[in-house]
Amino acid sequence: MTVSAIANHMSKRFRGYLPIVVDVETAGFDARTDALLEVAAVILEMTEDGYLQRKETVQCHVEPFEGANLEPEALKFNGIDPHHPFRMAKAEPEALQSIFSPIRKAIKANECTRAILVGHNANFDLGFINAAVERCDIKRNPFHPFSTFDTVSLSGLAFGQTVLARAAQAAGIDWDGESAHSAKYDAEQTAELFCYIVNKWREMTLIGGSFGVE
Repeated sequence: MTVSAIANHMSKRFRGYLPIVVDVETAGFDARTDALLEVAAVILEMTEDGYLQRKETVQCHVEPFEGANLEPEALKFNGIDPHHPFRMAKAEPEALQSIFSPIRKAIKANECTRAILVGHNANFDLGFINAAVERCDIKRNPFHPFSTFDTVSLSGLAFGQTVLARAAQAAGIDWDGESAHSAKYDAEQTAELFCYIVNKWREMTLIGGSFGVE
């Protein structure tokens, strides 16, 4: 199958949307007031035989925007020191553009119309992305403004699990608790989970089968 044919196949799989797996780490739960601290996005690709797999991960540490709220409990949970000099964090506008640029290229390469965010509790991640886009006055947000694919719902259906670690383990995906709660690790594990469920569904529709859930 040619590159063009694979791109065409991807563009038809999700109604013209390119699934991009995203995880954010934040300094709280309110996207309007609390700082966005890390963003990671996993770009997916389709193999010649129609299966999804991870292609590329892009990530960025983000400087808290001016006046941002930093909840101590949130920072304790994710272990992030927003002011650590070795974070090499970027200001929000630069950080978002460094994430969006390869996503836009992937949308074009796959002949899709726009990206759709995939996340574990996806509305949380999309809410922080959208709030940052608004603060930075970015005109070309590659993501659909409200539609998402949520691996919480997909995992509940497939495995009867909604916690990311447990869903990943149910899918046979290795889980390192020490690495969890970094945007890169969580995004990549969520991507593995999403690909597993989508690919398993493909196998079931082609040859029959099950997820192994009683």
